[in-house]
Amino acid sequence: MRLRQGFNVVVYIFAIIGFALVAVYLAVNFGFTDTKGVIDEQHDYFRDQISKKSWMASEEWLILKEAIKKDTAIINSASEKTGIPSRLIIAPLVVEQLRLFYSEREIFKDVFAPLKILGNQSQFSWGVMGIKQETARQIESNLKDPRSVWYLGKDFEQILDFNATSSIENNLDTERFERLTDEKDRYYSYLYGALYIKQLEKQWERAGFPISGRADIIATLYNIGFENSKPHDTPLSGGSEIEIGGATYSFGSLAKSFYDSDELIEEFRR
Repeated sequence: MRLRQGFNVVVYIFAIIGFALVAVYLAVNFGFTDTKGVIDEQHDYFRDQISKKSWMASEEWLILKEAIKKDTAIINSASEKTGIPSRLIIAPLVVEQLRLFYSEREIFKDVFAPLKILGNQSQFSWGVMGIKQETARQIESNLKDPRSVWYLGKDFEQILDFNATSSIENNLDTERFERLTDEKDRYYSYLYGALYIKQLEKQWERAGFPISGRADIIATLYNIGFENSKPHDTPLSGGSEIEIGGATYSFGSLAKSFYDSDELIEEFRR
């Protein structure tokens, strides 16, 4: 009797094991065990490791790297003036310039590459940092408005003051344009860029979601503008898509790829 009961127990155990194995097999085959977020994150990580090498090895980056080095002193000056790390300032600069180098192939070959210089935009976006006129105006306005979520305090109110003779709006527009597109002295391009970053950081800090040092998030916001900067606890990297050497990046991911790399690390510390 006991032998028969023991045999039945063994049969039941094997039956349960068999059922469990079949259930697992079906779950795997029908996708019930998929965790898409984790897989996507792993895929993105390995994809980024591969594509990260491509932009570093490109001719465009080798030229751009030498061009940026020429502005080391004034970039660091803008960094000291604003308190924004110089590497964080040039993270969006790298993306703006690589995008320009790849989109303006003839100019790159004929001008940027031989002279090892930065591309100075003067149409929809201005200067080497690609700042739009509307964005520049808002950066200036935020400095003066204590009620603004982007207000930086009294110490920064006069940092972008114009000449006293530029009181008429047309004169202000002309001086602003000249500031941001000056090819001989790009200090204001970097200063506006640094203040833009600082104002975005201040907004998120006030809301209780600090993003200081988050190159991917800061660059994304830099790309999509003040109007799309809405602080919350789970910000995501993104922005414009940029194709480099067959790899597609978002504005934010490419900025982070540079920021996390050792490229130009001696000149621009984190």
